[in-house]
Amino acid sequence: MAMTDDLPAAVLELMRSGSVASYATISAAGVPVDTPVLYFPGEDLGTFNLTTGLAYPVKAERARRNPRVGMLLEGGPDEPVVAIAGMAAVRDADLQANVLRYLAEAAYTLPHNPDWALARQAVWYWTRMIVEVSPARVLWWDNPAAMDQPPHCWRAPADTVYAASDPAPSGKVSQPASWDQPPWQELAAQALTRGAKCHLSLIDAEHFPLPMPVRRADANGQGFTLDLPRGIPGALAGKACLTFGGIETFIGVLSGSTLKVERALPLFPMTHDMNQLWQPTEDTRAQLMRRLEEETARRGQPIPMIPQDRPPPSSGYQRRMARMKALAD
Repeated sequence: MAMTDDLPAAVLELMRSGSVASYATISAAGVPVDTPVLYFPGEDLGTFNLTTGLAYPVKAERARRNPRVGMLLEGGPDEPVVAIAGMAAVRDADLQANVLRYLAEAAYTLPHNPDWALARQAVWYWTRMIVEVSPARVLWWDNPAAMDQPPHCWRAPADTVYAASDPAPSGKVSQPASWDQPPWQELAAQALTRGAKCHLSLIDAEHFPLPMPVRRADANGQGFTLDLPRGIPGALAGKACLTFGGIETFIGVLSGSTLKVERALPLFPMTHDMNQLWQPTEDTRAQLMRRLEEETARRGQPIPMIPQDRPPPSSGYQRRMARMKALAD
């Protein structure tokens, strides 16, 4: 039976019309790493698609190496919380097609509302790898308050065949850019001062990364003390990631409600300072273009052309915008 036949209408509605998910992959060192992403589901909910810039490809390259990924979808206080464990397939064999697809899904609502003549110059942003996530398991709670109870669960049939990624390009992944990396204690103070919502990711018993909401985080001498929903499945232990909106991200080891921090990830300029998204500093632009040129060359493809006229918005985009408007009214 199809997933859409088994899940409640409220869960399916959130899946179809939500826009941002917490997305977790597993690093080569076996650490779950989480970041917020725009997602756009397939019309039949067979896949949940997301992207990352080719100039910062790690979220996709981790999924190509280990296709087990996790997504967390959240709505309002009366809407479900949905955790998807899925198998990922990376699409980067046709970067120009990816650009057009992403523009249709994302280019009509831009941070800081820039003129398109300016925004289209950000080729480092629009050149995308697409990750298609096919659900293997869906956990859900009826609302955030219900998360102190065990979740409902749907599983894909045992004989499900999952799509494979496009072949990896030849050669080594380009050298990562060098971004600012303050001491983790400084970033912890910054994150808590901002009061940003945070998410914890663990690796569950089925070897999927599992992002979960955190109700409260407080700093202690070695990391954070966390107030977590009691209905999170599995043991609260092991390698973990705590991120505050994808800006301040901490890697460490969880034991119960305590995360002992080992390090913080560098601050990505375009997330940390949204003004740099369309008008980055000279150094940021140079580092992004260097990686973009190296990664397109590895794939034997030119740097894509960003069209002067944006393609028509997709039906999924229109559905997401209708939801946002309804929530705002």
